[in-house]
Amino acid sequence: MAGADALLTALDFLMREAALFSASGFLILGVGDLFIDAVWLVLAGGLLLKRRKGVEPLRVETLPKPAQPGRLAVFTPAWDEAGVIGTMLRHTLATFDYSDYRVYVGCYPNDAATIAEVRAIADERVRLVVGPVPGPTTKADCLNRLWEAMLADERTEGRQFKAVVLHDAEDVVHSAELRIFDALSEEYDLVQLPVVPLIHPKSLWVSGHYADEFAESHAKELVVREALGAAVPSAGVGCAFRCDALVRMAERNGGLPFDADSLTEDYELGLKLSEIGGRRTFARIAAGRGAVVATKEYFPQTLRAAVNQKARWMTGIALSGWDRLGWRGGLAERWMRLRDRQSLLAAVLLFFGYLSFGLWVFLKVPELVTDWRPQPVSELLAFILLLNLAILVWRLSMRFAFVTHSYGWKQGLISLPRVAVSNVVAISAAWHAVLRYRTIRRSGRADWRKTAHAFPAELPAE
Repeated sequence: MAGADALLTALDFLMREAALFSASGFLILGVGDLFIDAVWLVLAGGLLLKRRKGVEPLRVETLPKPAQPGRLAVFTPAWDEAGVIGTMLRHTLATFDYSDYRVYVGCYPNDAATIAEVRAIADERVRLVVGPVPGPTTKADCLNRLWEAMLADERTEGRQFKAVVLHDAEDVVHSAELRIFDALSEEYDLVQLPVVPLIHPKSLWVSGHYADEFAESHAKELVVREALGAAVPSAGVGCAFRCDALVRMAERNGGLPFDADSLTEDYELGLKLSEIGGRRTFARIAAGRGAVVATKEYFPQTLRAAVNQKARWMTGIALSGWDRLGWRGGLAERWMRLRDRQSLLAAVLLFFGYLSFGLWVFLKVPELVTDWRPQPVSELLAFILLLNLAILVWRLSMRFAFVTHSYGWKQGLISLPRVAVSNVVAISAAWHAVLRYRTIRRSGRADWRKTAHAFPAELPAE
């Protein structure tokens, strides 16, 4: 019995230490989240006061008319996208309420199926670009091939493009977005629209957790980020870059605007653009009652695919981004970069938090059936846990509110237990991100590990 008691005592010590570590970390991160919430509430209150004074937010119907309407280039990189690219292109061409644009689709010579799907779209607004090397390279490399094709068309046709719009092969576009990009790109070098994940009916929990996270990040986090003067990163879809801004980036990047060695070229480009004085905006444009112009799409529907995707994000932003972008900028910018890179720390804290909870449950059995008793919880740990409980209740309330606003009260309720799915994905993705980062550092090469995509059979209402 002495040996068993010693083991239980050791596990009890581990449980309390893991709890103190994770709880302290969550408290620090939670205070940062509370500050974001406070700023957003101030901004929302100011907007409400403006509305009461008759000042309405910008709507599609009240967009300023561009002084010089321009031609827009839509870049869509497509590696192994035969299952969705044809449907996406047909929907895009039929949906855009804009006449002067061209869709550049980037393919690879060893992806005949995707090439065939693009060639089947008999429309002069679609330009197939097949790169010189077999795929996959990085997404940034594919975008650079599209940039070169666009410049070649400008020289041949004698007309320049005004802005480059980025979309993925599974995106459901909004009819008004090109008009928004045309109007706002006269003032801004980067215009980012919200991204709204679609919840797949067969993947309520995995695909749904993306909806929960984006409902907050694209309705609150980016709004606060812009208000504080920090750089607005590009989401890689539903965004537009002025061509002259991309030219400036190309001059700094060896002749091409997108860094082919980057796993998260969209995120990096938004921050780099800010460093050279580029103006950027996160544009939430009203389009109907309670709706905004946004890009919609299915995100990964399986746990494995979600882990792979988020591991790429963590590798590119939290690890490689630290190496590549450093800690430049003012206080707000540095703090936002810290928030971008805290995902790995959060995953570690989650792991130890779940470990502590699991040990607590496990130790309840011998406590009930034997004479062994655990050590009492310290006053410090009890106080921190109480604070964290209060913050958790607030955080879940905010998540419920944002998800309910975007998807209805039923999804708002489901978002509460769905937090556990987000946590499992985050912990697994962090481990894979560290392994992938180590591989990249050793090989010096990043490749495009994309996930399988789906296009909705029934298109959502705008």
